[in-house]
Amino acid sequence: MKDKTIDYILRTTWLAVNKMYNEEASKFGTTMATGFALLSIDPEKGTPSTSLGPKMGMEATSLSRTLKAMEEKGLIERKPNPEDGRGVLIHLTEFGREKREYSKERVLIFNNAIKSNITTEKLENFYEVAEVINNMISNKKIYPKKEQTINNE
Repeated sequence: MKDKTIDYILRTTWLAVNKMYNEEASKFGTTMATGFALLSIDPEKGTPSTSLGPKMGMEATSLSRTLKAMEEKGLIERKPNPEDGRGVLIHLTEFGREKREYSKERVLIFNNAIKSNITTEKLENFYEVAEVINNMISNKKIYPKKEQTINNE
C-alpha cells in the first residue's frame, strides 16, 4: 500500500465502509444516509433541520431527499422550533427511535470489530492523522486561497 496516495487510501476505505453499511441497511429497506441521519438527530430534544446538514456533512438537496424519505417511512416528524418560529425541529418517531438503536448497534459492531483487530496505539495514531488532515483542510493549509485556478489565470 506504500505506493498509493493518502487520498486514494482514504477514498477506497470510505467507499468500502459506505458499501458495507449500505448492504447492511438494505436488509431493512433503508440506506446508510438514513442511518447516519437517525444517529445525528437528538432523540430527546430533536435537531434543527438547518444544523443537520453541516453536522452530517451533507448538501441541502441530498439532506432534503433523505429527510423526505424518512418522513414517508414514519421515522421522523417535523415540528415548529419553539425558540425560532421560522425554524423546524426534526424529531424521531417511536419507530425512528427503534431504527436509531439498530443503526447504533451496527456502528458499535463495526467499531468493536476494528478495535479488536488493531492495537490501541495504532488506533490513536489513526485518530491523530485524521485530525491533522481535517485541521489542514479546514484551515486551508493544503490549497491556500492565494493560488489561482487554471481558468482564472
